[in-house]
Amino acid sequence: MTEERPGWGAEDSLTVTWNDPGPALALVRTVSGLDYLRGIAAGELPAPPIAQLLGMRIGRVLDGEVDFTLEPHPSHYNPIGVVHGGVLSTVLDTVTGCAVHSTLPAGSGYTSIDLNVSYLRGVTLDSGTLTFTGRVIKRGRRVMFASAEGVDARGEVVATATSSLLVMHPSN
Repeated sequence: MTEERPGWGAEDSLTVTWNDPGPALALVRTVSGLDYLRGIAAGELPAPPIAQLLGMRIGRVLDGEVDFTLEPHPSHYNPIGVVHGGVLSTVLDTVTGCAVHSTLPAGSGYTSIDLNVSYLRGVTLDSGTLTFTGRVIKRGRRVMFASAEGVDARGEVVATATSSLLVMHPSN
C-alpha cells in the first residue's frame, strides 16, 4: 500500500538561484574565518552556492562552533520517501568544516580528510526544521578534528558525524 500525498505524482519544480561566489571568495583571504562566517550569518555576505542549493542556513557562529538549519524538502527525498543520506551528510560536512573555519586566521583554508556519518533515524517533511551543530574537538596546526550532530524539530538526534580536516596556511 502506498501513501497518498497531495501533489505527489504530479510534476513539481524548484528554481535554484545563487550568488556568484567570486567576490566573497576574494574576501575570505583578507578576514578571519570567524568574521567571514559571521558576515554570512548577518546577511552581509552571500551564502555559498551549495547552501543556497540545498536550503541550508547558517545561524550561530562562535569560535570553534557553528549551527546550520535545514528545512526538509521533497527535492531532498530518495526513492523510499525519506531525505537522502547524502543531503544530511553534506550538512554534517558543512558544519564540521565551518567549525574549523571559524578558528582560522585570514588566508588559511581547510579541506575534509574524512567524514564518518551515523544515521540514527529517518528524516521526512514531518521531521520539521533540522538543526546541525559542528564543534572543533581538537585543534592542531595541520589537522583539526570536529564532531557534529543533527536534531529534528523535537530535539531527536537524526545523525552524527566526526571529521578530520587538513588545515592549509598561506605560503610565507
